[in-house]
Amino acid sequence: MPNNQSLTPLKMLLFSFHATNTIIISFLPLYLNYKGLNGTEIGWVLAVGPLAAIFSQPFWGYMSDKYKTVKRMLIICIFGLLISSVLFFQMNGLLAIILMGFVFYFFTSPIGALGDSLAQRRADDLRISFGTIRTWGSIGFATSSLIVGAVLSEIGVQYMIWPYLFFGVTALIVAFRLTDVKVESDPIQLIDVKRLAKNKPFIIFLFMIMFLTISHRANDSFIGLYITELGGGEGLVGIAWFIGVASEAAVFALAGRWFRKYHTLLFIIFAGTIYSLRWFLYAAVDDPMYILALQFLHGLTFGVFYLASFEYITRLIPSILQSTGHLVFYSVFFGVSGIIGSLTGGALIDSYGGGTLYFVLGCCALFGTLSLTAFHLLPYGKKA
Repeated sequence: MPNNQSLTPLKMLLFSFHATNTIIISFLPLYLNYKGLNGTEIGWVLAVGPLAAIFSQPFWGYMSDKYKTVKRMLIICIFGLLISSVLFFQMNGLLAIILMGFVFYFFTSPIGALGDSLAQRRADDLRISFGTIRTWGSIGFATSSLIVGAVLSEIGVQYMIWPYLFFGVTALIVAFRLTDVKVESDPIQLIDVKRLAKNKPFIIFLFMIMFLTISHRANDSFIGLYITELGGGEGLVGIAWFIGVASEAAVFALAGRWFRKYHTLLFIIFAGTIYSLRWFLYAAVDDPMYILALQFLHGLTFGVFYLASFEYITRLIPSILQSTGHLVFYSVFFGVSGIIGSLTGGALIDSYGGGTLYFVLGCCALFGTLSLTAFHLLPYGKKA
């Protein structure tokens, strides 16, 4: 089974990195709250990550395509993750946290996209489903959210650096055993990147999905605070993420079966519809247990949306620009959308509470879904 063996380090990398990602997404807002920051200030800190991503993800994607290696870029970024995370968690003042946070996110934000880009190319080479590889990231996310949530509820959220470093070191170790991709073409030049900017279906699609990704990223940032607002604790936040990401892993694992039957845009529109319903339901609840009960919808929203979107843009962009295109997609999903979601979400939850925040997110997702439906009916939407 040489092919499966060669995929083991990649699966373990996705598992380990997304385990670290869980800790940041799920518990950093609670950690910053422990440090004395209010909702608006937490929003500012969380917006630094997406801001860094806008610069770092296209940069590392371009470097990957230029030097025809994903593996080396991953190793450099994970080294940066480990060093900068130690410094980031030493910071106390708001300004120091924001500045060091930018450096920290500059290295961490491209790792997920580079890992997924490598997984997409390896899946194409081996003619297997991308989702069967990517599901290991979701398993890592779910496992970490459950274990780390339970641990932090016992020892305190101020010690979140230790589980973070454990999974980060694991990711670095397995990164050295990755099988790199081979692209038979001339090295990419900056002029090639202009082809992406002139790709109208690609640009229009990125704009349309922003309304969905803004709602998704705002939820990532503030679901922990909303659960605590409703009376839950760190353990409940961990369980909520576990339920959500377990459903996501199931969707990723089974994705290869249903992608062949329908156009990928239909899956994106389906996910957008469920996103809208999900946020409106979250807005209406008054008990954190209802949030837990509804978290299975995460798989039907993010799981379906992410896989279908990744598949769609892969068809829209030429192979020489795959890493760059994937990281531009990441920059919109986790960058631009993250900034808007974090800043507006922080202000809304501070001023009006979580219920109002989620009602606004529902309206945003609904508008995005209607826009994508119109896009699908236009000639541009049928080009991939």
